[in-house]
Amino acid sequence: MDLSDNLLMDWVPVLVTLCFFGCMTWLSQKFMFNKLKHTGDENIFTRQLVLLLLMLVGLICVVISLPLKENLELQILSLIGLVLSGLLAFSSTTIFGNLVAGSLMRFTQPFRTGDFIRIDETFGRVTELGLFDCEVQTESRELVSIPNSMLINKAVSVVRRSGTIISVELSLGYDLHHSRIDELLMQAAEQCGLEDPFVHVTQLGDFSVSYKVSGLLVEIKNLLTARSNFHRHVLDCLHDNDIEIMSPNFVSQHAGPDAKRVIAHSPAFKKVKSESTAEDVVFDKAEQAQQIEVEKLDMLQKIEQLKESLVYAEKEKHKLIEAEIDQLKHKVSELKEVVELPEDK
Repeated sequence: MDLSDNLLMDWVPVLVTLCFFGCMTWLSQKFMFNKLKHTGDENIFTRQLVLLLLMLVGLICVVISLPLKENLELQILSLIGLVLSGLLAFSSTTIFGNLVAGSLMRFTQPFRTGDFIRIDETFGRVTELGLFDCEVQTESRELVSIPNSMLINKAVSVVRRSGTIISVELSLGYDLHHSRIDELLMQAAEQCGLEDPFVHVTQLGDFSVSYKVSGLLVEIKNLLTARSNFHRHVLDCLHDNDIEIMSPNFVSQHAGPDAKRVIAHSPAFKKVKSESTAEDVVFDKAEQAQQIEVEKLDMLQKIEQLKESLVYAEKEKHKLIEAEIDQLKHKVSELKEVVELPEDK
């Protein structure tokens, strides 16, 4: 056996290892990302993590199978371990840190797609939860990517899907009794469709009294519109009863008791109905992402129910149930596609 044959035999284990892990990676990717599309985006991180670990194990096995001296193999393995340790050590400031934060958020689930969140000065609806960042659609329809590490290290305010409290603050003069103001503000909250409204006196200023009226908004989908309408109803209820709204630094001075006050009346506001709301334009991608998630969860639940019924079903119905399951899986796979907004022209 000549030298070339010896070299070929030395590299055979390397080639076998590469082929083995190459096939394993291809099969894993095909199975987890194609065959299991119907499991939804909530499990995509687990599949990607398994694939990453498989590639890491394959790299170590290839290094071990290389026809190198034992000391050199140990040095290469030590280098790999050093790189991994460095990634862990600098995880708070690197891309790997966002990956670790994303994995933690998969378990804690502080919010979901479609939720209203606020972090620092950013407020909007979640459109996508990624491995490294979270995409939020703001009130100006912009898409903002927030690193996962920031979501872990800073306080995030999440609007509950069961409802949220919306409020209106205003200042009125001391010549108006608070019982009358409470009644009118409560009336405005009820006209706006808020549940369990309440009024607080928040401050007694030098020239005015500060009030805060609040109520529970159950349908948070139209949060921006509800806040705007709440302000309008407060204006209407006070102006229709000849009550001025003053600034805390404003001193109301009139020529006399018979002086005419200029107060705007808008009784027609209650009759105005709009076919669309601001949220339809502002949070279009977030709304679409949430609808897709809801439809996907409903289909997955129906698939599980059909699988349970398949156990007790008669043989004649097995094919019909299996065909329905396959059809639902195909629909879920179509919903899993990334939602892309049309480009602005």
